[in-house]
Amino acid sequence: MKVIATYNIKGGVGKTATAVNLAWLAAREGAPTLVWDLDPQGAASYYFRIRPRIKGGGKRLVQGKRDLDDFIRGTDYELLDLLPADFSYRNMDIFLEQAKNPVHQLHKLLKPFKKEYYYVFLDCPPSISLVSENIFDAAGAVLVPTIPTTLSLRTYKQIRKFFRQETLDTAKVMPFFSMVDRRKQMHRSIVDTPPDYMENLLETGIPYDSNIEKMGSHRAPLGEYAPNSRSARCYEALWENVKDQLSHWE
Repeated sequence: MKVIATYNIKGGVGKTATAVNLAWLAAREGAPTLVWDLDPQGAASYYFRIRPRIKGGGKRLVQGKRDLDDFIRGTDYELLDLLPADFSYRNMDIFLEQAKNPVHQLHKLLKPFKKEYYYVFLDCPPSISLVSENIFDAAGAVLVPTIPTTLSLRTYKQIRKFFRQETLDTAKVMPFFSMVDRRKQMHRSIVDTPPDYMENLLETGIPYDSNIEKMGSHRAPLGEYAPNSRSARCYEALWENVKDQLSHWE
């Protein structure tokens, strides 16, 4: 089972769109795939037309007192399941602190699904917290969508710094450029000459495209309603990049 997180400290950079579109591509290839919507805003749950709610709240689930399997829902797409968000996830740090081995709790909860799913995507909330530490522990790859601007690059450096401070494996961190608008000089300059510190940079960037914004109105992955769009092709290429990187670790 390969666990892939889409993560950034910043919001609005394309984490959820990446998780939904890559998971859809993985399932389309025939791989049993699960998306866990960890963001209390529940955007991934919304895209998959599933109510963002865990009956009884997320506390007992996160602490391992309820079976994750009880809450997994099938989506409209074959081989693609969702563990919905819940607004109580806003208190997930508190829930995790009360669990045994709090930094390793998500890894522990996912372990029973090793034979059931080939890929698990974690759609992460924009924060740096105990939840983040759990994500970094559980995930084999941490995809970091990064807008090609000065502030977004600064955020990426903060993530790298946190990994080094906590002696985490920086090879897991895979940045890629998102919301790229080549009409902007700064975007062109950064994408064409990426900073040296962006190690493991995935070669495919995702353009700024209104088709991606329309995921909210279609409530579907991009490949379902705009399969021939440039952004859909870019997500396909990005998924190939990710799989290639993961194959090096096998």
